[in-house]
Amino acid sequence: MSDILLPRIPVTELFPVVEDGRLAAKATEGEPFPIRATVFREGHDAFAAEAILLDPEGREHCRVPMVDIAPGLDRYEAWVMPDRPGAWSFRVDSWSDPYATWRHDATVKIDAGVDVELMLEEGARLMERAIAGEALLNPTQHPAAPEDAAVLADAAAHLRDRTRSAQQRLSAGVSSRVRAVFRTHPLRDLLGSSAVYPLAVARERALTGSWYEIFPRSFGAFQNPDGTWVSGTLKAAAKGLERICEMGFDVVYLTPIHPIGTTNRKGRNNTLVAEPGDPGSPYGIGAETGGHEAIHPELGDFDDFDAFVERARGLGLEVALDLALQCSPDHPWVEAHPEWFTSRADGTIAYAENPPKKYQDIYPLNFDNDYAGIYEAIRDVVELWISHGVTIFRVDNPHTKPVRFWQQLIAEIRAAHPEVLFLAEAFTRPAMMRTLGAIGFDQSYTYFAWRTGKEEIEAYLEEVSTQTAHLMRPTFWPTTHDILTPQMTSGGSAIFAIRAMLAALGSPNWGIYSGYEFVENVQRPGFEEFIDNEKYEFRPRDFAEAEPLGISRLLTLLNAARAKHPALRQLHSLTIHPTSHPDIICFSKQIAGRFTGSSTDTVICVVSLNPHEGVSGTVDIDLSALGVETPGGRIRVVDELDGRTYTWGTRNWVELSPVTRLGHVLSVEPLLDLDPWARTR
Repeated sequence: MSDILLPRIPVTELFPVVEDGRLAAKATEGEPFPIRATVFREGHDAFAAEAILLDPEGREHCRVPMVDIAPGLDRYEAWVMPDRPGAWSFRVDSWSDPYATWRHDATVKIDAGVDVELMLEEGARLMERAIAGEALLNPTQHPAAPEDAAVLADAAAHLRDRTRSAQQRLSAGVSSRVRAVFRTHPLRDLLGSSAVYPLAVARERALTGSWYEIFPRSFGAFQNPDGTWVSGTLKAAAKGLERICEMGFDVVYLTPIHPIGTTNRKGRNNTLVAEPGDPGSPYGIGAETGGHEAIHPELGDFDDFDAFVERARGLGLEVALDLALQCSPDHPWVEAHPEWFTSRADGTIAYAENPPKKYQDIYPLNFDNDYAGIYEAIRDVVELWISHGVTIFRVDNPHTKPVRFWQQLIAEIRAAHPEVLFLAEAFTRPAMMRTLGAIGFDQSYTYFAWRTGKEEIEAYLEEVSTQTAHLMRPTFWPTTHDILTPQMTSGGSAIFAIRAMLAALGSPNWGIYSGYEFVENVQRPGFEEFIDNEKYEFRPRDFAEAEPLGISRLLTLLNAARAKHPALRQLHSLTIHPTSHPDIICFSKQIAGRFTGSSTDTVICVVSLNPHEGVSGTVDIDLSALGVETPGGRIRVVDELDGRTYTWGTRNWVELSPVTRLGHVLSVEPLLDLDPWARTR
């Protein structure tokens, strides 16, 4: 028999739990999330359950009653919110509820004239037990506070007052004042607890952010009359930070800034032979001037990098740096540690491949040859860049390295630098993506770019917000420097606007690749990536030329809406609403007033999925599901994109078009200050 016994009132199937508690589930400071459990008991007596959130010191942060969210299935839920990062935990307490049992039985029996005096006396004794704090098999029960004791004593006296009718005496025992006492300070008989399960609570930036990706070498780059190029610099890139900040982005992400190898250097559009002056891919890291610990001399030096970071911080931007763990043939590690790579039968080192793709300009590391040596070198690289102000690492292809390596590295770095975050760029199998999140990656790239139809977008929004949120925090990118899906190649600026809205509104963390404002949408033939790809050449841009396309302004408005509404910066509470048109999608996001400190924040998002034609149809809103109760079932909504005000009800007509508007971001006003998660759903 197992040494672990269930509580007297069984608690099973807890959520969020990862690998039976061997790994910590994800949570974020300031974001509400649900705790769920299956709770039941033998017989018909009433029972109850509470979710207890424990802070990093093991103290009880909050105790929240759980509500039945699936009547008949014994599934209970409570929403809680940690208020700071750290190693938190939770458990579920269950207990027999003698007051609820008595209230039910007494009401039925007294109405039927059965055991009237017996039931009234049992009620009076129950009040006395609560006053004294005498709970069965629960030594932690405390006596009632004086004000509560007075209410219960008065009820006990009335229950025993035979000068009154049985119904009057019963009414005293089930009055709103008595129910309030038992609701806030229940008499917990047979109290038991589940196991305690870990929660890794991260700082807010782990969940929510607006990323802007740049290739620093393109900023300030120019071509001489003879066709040769002069690289951009970190100093020039720093001058572009103000524009990025003004659009509302809060993370600037730099692709690798290290020296680039010359052996097998790739030319324009990934050609196998580079022409003179071709800068090569920044992912071909390493040359005689250094490797991952160095800065490409053409970009500047560490003084320039430190100045870049300082300027970014002054504007409220965090700096994210690519961590690409591969080496060009010219990387110092290749000569110093040839055992860190895979040797082929002919004695050559194997270059990277992802059939049918080949990367002749880089060597992948082989962790099985000298795990400890490789680990130490990479840890030192990460520590170096942290010391220069990097707070986020966008990890390139983490799924091609051992999961255990990441688990160990992230844990060690987090212990020394709890503010540092890691984003997994792993467009790979779901199991690997989920596991990378579970073992420590704070954020994860997703399949968003390939979810294009209404039904698959709706399903994916629900998946990332309800099914996998405790494992991986999603990041939505319409395009990346590596990815330009077929959908983005037609539809012009309209499809770029549509996908930006879906990304910025559908996920608390989202990002764009520099050039998005220009609607760069031509694919390299046969590949889901850009022609004249910036990975292989300089791409200086005059951003003023993008203004007429309107994407810059839309990005600014979307980020402003996200900054204004905490509902758009949380992950767990998302509701899909029916629409009558296959090219109109509607969803709402909400955060309860008891978590915001003021009123409930609700935003309704409506987006056209058709970049070519106008679409119109109805949007059905379940107002009660949003916690909205207004006379006549009407609500006032304000569009954050243009300030226009509308009156909405349960059924609403919308018209969307590439010519007029492609979507609404509707702030709901007014809302009752209700907790939308305290109801039975």
